[in-house]
Amino acid sequence: MSRLTGVGVSSGRASGPVARVADPLPEPPATPAPTDPTAEAERIRPAADAVAERLFQRAARVEGDAKAVLETTAAMAMDPALISQAEQQVTARSLPAPRAIFEAANGFADALRAAGGYMAERARDVQDVRDRIIAELHGVTPPGVPELERPSVLLARDLAPADTADLDPGLVLALVTEEGGPTSHTAILARALGIPAVVAVRGVLEAPDAVGAVVDGDSGEVEISGEEVAVQAAERAAAVEWNGIGATADGEPVKVIANVGSAADARAAAAAGAQGIGLFRTEFCYLAADDEPSVETQRTAYREVLEPFAGKPVVVRTLDAGADKPLAFLDMGVEPNPALGVRGLRVAFDRPDLLDRQLAAIAGAAADSGAEVSVMAPMVATAAEAAWFAERVRAAGLPRAGVMIEIPAAALSAPEILAAVDFVSIGTNDLAQYVFAADRMAGALAELNDPWQPALLRLIAQVGEAGRELGKPVGVCGEAASDPQLAGVLAGLGATSLSMAGAAVPAVGAALAEHPMAAFRQAAEAALATSTPAEARKAAKSALAS
Repeated sequence: MSRLTGVGVSSGRASGPVARVADPLPEPPATPAPTDPTAEAERIRPAADAVAERLFQRAARVEGDAKAVLETTAAMAMDPALISQAEQQVTARSLPAPRAIFEAANGFADALRAAGGYMAERARDVQDVRDRIIAELHGVTPPGVPELERPSVLLARDLAPADTADLDPGLVLALVTEEGGPTSHTAILARALGIPAVVAVRGVLEAPDAVGAVVDGDSGEVEISGEEVAVQAAERAAAVEWNGIGATADGEPVKVIANVGSAADARAAAAAGAQGIGLFRTEFCYLAADDEPSVETQRTAYREVLEPFAGKPVVVRTLDAGADKPLAFLDMGVEPNPALGVRGLRVAFDRPDLLDRQLAAIAGAAADSGAEVSVMAPMVATAAEAAWFAERVRAAGLPRAGVMIEIPAAALSAPEILAAVDFVSIGTNDLAQYVFAADRMAGALAELNDPWQPALLRLIAQVGEAGRELGKPVGVCGEAASDPQLAGVLAGLGATSLSMAGAAVPAVGAALAEHPMAAFRQAAEAALATSTPAEARKAAKSALAS
């Protein structure tokens, strides 16, 4: 056997025969030019519609988060802007239809990658839609997860949400990807399904004679064999038992809430039993707009997201955009390092009217929906910035103002920031990437972005302690919160709410109910005393087992 190492993102050990997820089709050529460009352009929309119809058919067979993922991917396939751009590439440049879709989709994907963070992670979705439409145009089977005839370990370069949304956990023993990171969709879904998973395993696809594999989702080790390996499924509960109330075994409340970015996400989160929304990303309302959406347009869009949570808490994040997340109506110019430039709340310092109009729309949507709405700002670095934001929120008639802790300076200034606002929410994805100077989209740096990194946990502990001293809520809304093993540790560090993808809600709620708060605090102390993510996992597990 050859032994490889990646980042374990879903606990458990499993083994069995390997099944490879097919790579995308080769890049389509730009020649020969079609003899009838108009007829060639007319092939694109029916192909996209056929792809969307198959995705909608798959969505009709599932519920909850899987349904939302498939419906969202289907909507991408029918995106009028994508289809229109591809048609124009055919008629204006005489490109074959497959090449036109390839170039149009790549333009969309490049823009998302430039946006960074959550939006960069959606670039994989666009590429998935691209490859499905190209396969339809060629009349061949689309790339993706093969039809499994026996329990298998899936090996892939990466997995798109549509690849994983309706996986059968009875046939998929484990997931191993060469790319991706701890916050990838693969990690989130694997934890939700109870499937061991290791990502960022460099070289795993370079073994053409791989027949079997042994996967350890705790240590991140993957053993690849040229011979058959006995099938062994990870031990997991037949069904997650959770009463829908976020609390530890001794009744200490820890809200289990959801991260959403659309109305479909909100409906799936409500179906999963989320107690509210801890992070509502409002960027969806702006991304395709050539001009700033009107207050009424925003109000209507936000209301659709808030309505499934009428009477429940919802935290709305104001626009997280700027030089590293370009919008057509925001002329931010060129910056030498946009990820460290004018983004998030910093945009509003020069354009306070932009923020005020969004706050007016949020206040209107809150009144329309009946949700208990709070508002928080991204990219806050100082207490003065937090106070400036809180003043504008209250002037808009919204009762609760908070900020995200995703810059190390904000974590170190947590007492002063909490004194200026009503709550904070820790965005572990960005906080990790800034703490370790490691791009969260870079597979080679995935280990540095592991949410079990002790340095990251120590910053979270500082924020949690400040929250306890001031009696104010401290949430965690990064994907760290979706790990059932880490959830209790975060509670032990002082998190009063955990917000995650809807698919992870039941497992996290059930995990919190397994131990009293005192045990989680002991596990947190044990993890803080270590020096590596692997040691932190082991120490926390040992503390909870004692």
